[in-house]
Amino acid sequence: MPGDHQGEVVGYTAGVFDLLHVGHVRLLEQARAQCDRLVVGVTTDELCEQRKHKTPIIGYADRAAMLRSLRVVDEVVPQTAMDRLAAWDELRFDVTFVGDDWKGTESWKEYDARFAQLGVRVVYFSYTGGVSSTLLRARLAPDALAAASLVADASSQLVAA
Repeated sequence: MPGDHQGEVVGYTAGVFDLLHVGHVRLLEQARAQCDRLVVGVTTDELCEQRKHKTPIIGYADRAAMLRSLRVVDEVVPQTAMDRLAAWDELRFDVTFVGDDWKGTESWKEYDARFAQLGVRVVYFSYTGGVSSTLLRARLAPDALAAASLVADASSQLVAA
């Protein structure tokens, strides 16, 4: 076992989770079903801006708070870099979960090999069809500014409650 977790299997996944939707929830439920404790890395606003060249609609603090409120999530940590091995160095998880769109990419071929050496399982999940943050943003596009304001206000009120 990679980490000393007193017999617990610790899982880790990460994402932006900007406009949290049922696809995210299903992925987290599937991940939690395969481990005793699920740690979720939430991409910081700064990393999102650096990597995707856009500011999240919902800020990091609110996205992290929404994920913390889900019963399948045991811990939320900031994801400040895309390096999954650096996350392992810090968290020592036993299994990591990732979307199957990453499978076979150069970076994940390397992660697969390195995690195999470390005894960490890599589990690829299929995305939930018909739902994504990108699709949600596209549906909101005609009124994007008003929608972004409403979503931000609603998420802040939800987190404050």
